[in-house]
Amino acid sequence: MPTASEPPAPAVAPGTSLAHGAPAPPAAPSPIASGDEHAALVARMLALLGEDPQRDGLVRTPRRVAEALGWLTRGTRLRVQDVVGDAVHEAPHDEMVLVRDVEFYSLCEHAMLPFFGRAHVAYIPDGRIVGLSAIPRVVELFARRLQVQERLTEQIAGALDDVLRPRGVGVVLDAVHLCMMMRGVEKQNSRTVTSALRGAFRDDPRTRDEFLGLAHRRRA
Repeated sequence: MPTASEPPAPAVAPGTSLAHGAPAPPAAPSPIASGDEHAALVARMLALLGEDPQRDGLVRTPRRVAEALGWLTRGTRLRVQDVVGDAVHEAPHDEMVLVRDVEFYSLCEHAMLPFFGRAHVAYIPDGRIVGLSAIPRVVELFARRLQVQERLTEQIAGALDDVLRPRGVGVVLDAVHLCMMMRGVEKQNSRTVTSALRGAFRDDPRTRDEFLGLAHRRRA
């Protein structure tokens, strides 16, 4: 606990560090409830909704839902180092590297309904590159959490910035949100686009325009 002479620690979102809003290894991950405990909670929820958890179509549902939620939030229990591993290499390449149309699926933390879409991720190396498959893995790591799209975009950019220290990072997410389609405003054709630009992608208009043009180009 800070003393009267110490300033209070700044607030930081769980799973992030002060630098770049990037992910930091959790000091002590919250214990995960057992499958039986999760299943019992789902069964109770079904009962509160007026259903009979023991009827034929629902008897296995609590276990299935518990397993599905564990899978859909597994990124909470992983760190960037777990998915990047030894995929970072020294290389003289200094032009943009773009991996686009990376499918992602996540759960909105407000209503726990899915949002999903495509991620376009680019960086300009400064002496180091990363294996291409590591980029979708980083997207997946942060998507498999209870999320909001704005934070997801920043976390992907921050992670690559921290791992590679490149000349710049650019991330664009284009997604649809079932919380806007199935309930609430019930708008079926709206899409949400978010971006996070670092370094040259933010500071150099030509680099930014090249990236955004490639990211938004229609697929053939």
